[in-house]
Amino acid sequence: MNTIHYVGVDDAELQLFESQYAVPDGMCYNSYLVEGEQIAIMDSVDTRKTDEWLYNIQQALRDRKPSYLVIQHMEPDHSGSVNAFIHKYPQTTIICSAKAQVMLAQFGITPPAVQVVKENDILDLGGVTLRFIMAPMIHWPEVMMTYCVQEKVLFSADAFGKFGVYHADEDDWACEARRYYFNICGKYGAPVSIVLKKVSAFTIEAICPLHGPVLEGERLQEAIRLYTIWSSYEPETDGVLVAHASIHGHTAQAAEKIAEMLRTKGCKKVAITDLCRDDMAEAIEDAFRMSKMVVCASSYDNNVFPPMHMFLWKLQQKGYQSRTVAIVENGSWAPSAGREMRALLETMKNITIIEPIVTIRSSLSQDNYNQLETLTNLL
Repeated sequence: MNTIHYVGVDDAELQLFESQYAVPDGMCYNSYLVEGEQIAIMDSVDTRKTDEWLYNIQQALRDRKPSYLVIQHMEPDHSGSVNAFIHKYPQTTIICSAKAQVMLAQFGITPPAVQVVKENDILDLGGVTLRFIMAPMIHWPEVMMTYCVQEKVLFSADAFGKFGVYHADEDDWACEARRYYFNICGKYGAPVSIVLKKVSAFTIEAICPLHGPVLEGERLQEAIRLYTIWSSYEPETDGVLVAHASIHGHTAQAAEKIAEMLRTKGCKKVAITDLCRDDMAEAIEDAFRMSKMVVCASSYDNNVFPPMHMFLWKLQQKGYQSRTVAIVENGSWAPSAGREMRALLETMKNITIIEPIVTIRSSLSQDNYNQLETLTNLL
């Protein structure tokens, strides 16, 4: 990519992305300089890294001046440094969608010049051409992507991103990209599918996302394959997630027994997660990845133990659908978890619930073992 230069930054000290997702490997905010006779900068970065980003741009410019700043996404981790950029380069024209122009003022950004673009509009930099692709609801309504015609590069905004600094987990893109997708973009499968169809008309040799590494070659093809699966809400893996929320340990013992039974029966893939202690975002990722799920929870205040309620509520918010789910409840004196879990699951699209719900009274009985044996035969 002779005309494209990376000017993004790592944020290795960041602990929570969007103040909710654990990022043990930090995060990166990607930005690119596109060089023709004129220069365009692709996207800004979070205010945490403004000075470093401006320094990277200055080094890449080599005493030249940028003509344009393209804003593909207005979320603050990508627009947070726009005002600082305008202050340093006041001659710059902002390129953005119509909805992004409205959001500029909302975020207190007042550029001297704005050029609004729409679907398939062209920006000629002199020897380098940028074509704009509207991508609403991936995952905000103002989002657009940009295709560099000469380099055959797609700047994909937040799509195809992942958690971690720029070079984190270089050999395993899918793991953190999957957790990123389902927790941030998972609700917007239909818009993702629409954009995938749009960009299939272009020859793409590299994808430059706003988070994570540039995707090329086999990794690019694998990313497109996975996004096609993920956006359709189809299972990626034929397997079972056993998710449990246990107060004193008996429900956790039942979940472990279910996982053991499934493995003994030759289930191809079994994952188990403790919703009280494990990363909730990883649990969401595994739920979408697997074709089936077992939810095991204690009853609590005539409802369901809150970690399970939060898990199922988040699945509902992210568009969880088209899966088979079994329910196991525990209640010493008034079992209620099964009823509440069913009610939450029934708000989701195309969920098949395995009957009957298994009810444990305090600890596993011999009858419960037999019931779990029957249940696992149906998974």
